[in-house]
Amino acid sequence: MLVSSGAIASGIPFLRLDARPTDLATQQAAAAVGQNILMYRYQESLRPFDIVAGQVLLTTGDLENPTSRSNARRAMERLLGLRTLPIVNENDTVATQEIRFGDNDRLGALVAQLIEADALILLSDIESLYTKPPTDPDAEPIDIVAPDADLTGLEFGATVVNSVGTGGAATKVSAARLAAASGIGVLVTSADLVEQALAGAEIGTWFEPATS
Repeated sequence: MLVSSGAIASGIPFLRLDARPTDLATQQAAAAVGQNILMYRYQESLRPFDIVAGQVLLTTGDLENPTSRSNARRAMERLLGLRTLPIVNENDTVATQEIRFGDNDRLGALVAQLIEADALILLSDIESLYTKPPTDPDAEPIDIVAPDADLTGLEFGATVVNSVGTGGAATKVSAARLAAASGIGVLVTSADLVEQALAGAEIGTWFEPATS
C-alpha cells in the first residue's frame, strides 16, 4: 500500500502555471489533471515488476462514514489480492480546506489503521529523528520511541517538535504516534533508504506500537 501526494504538482506544468496555485478552484483543477499524470508515472515505474497501479482517492468523509470506510477497505484488500498496488491520495479535486486530512502523513496513518497494517513507513529527506539539530556535533539519532516517550524539544531535520507542533517534523511525529497508538509500528526514515527499510534494516526511528 502506498500513500502518495503529487497530483497538484504534476498538473501545474500542463496547465501552464508558473507556480503552485493559491486559490482552491485552481488547486482542484491542477489536481484533476495531475492525478492522471501521477498514476501514469507510477504505472511506468511498476511495469518492470509486473505490478499494476490502482488509484484510490479518499476524503475525510470516506473514513468517517462506516459504509464508505468499509467499502474503501474492501476495495483496497481486493486490489492487493489481484496483485495491484493501491496508490492512495487525498481527493484534492473535491476536498476543501475545511474537510482535508491535513497532510499525507496523517492520511497514511489513517489508512494503516483502516487496513490494520503490520507496519507503516513514513518517508522524509532525513534518515531519523535526532536529539538535537543534525548539524549539531552533539546530535544523536533516536533509534526507538516508546509509546509514552516525551519528545518535547527534540528535532526532526531542522524543525523543532514541541507541544504545539509546527512544520514537517510535527506531522511525521503526530502521524507516527497516531498509528503507534493503534498497535501499528512506525518507521520514520529517508526516502533514499526505502529499499533498506523494506528489507528490515535497522535504520531510522522506530515508533514502538502500543500494546493493549
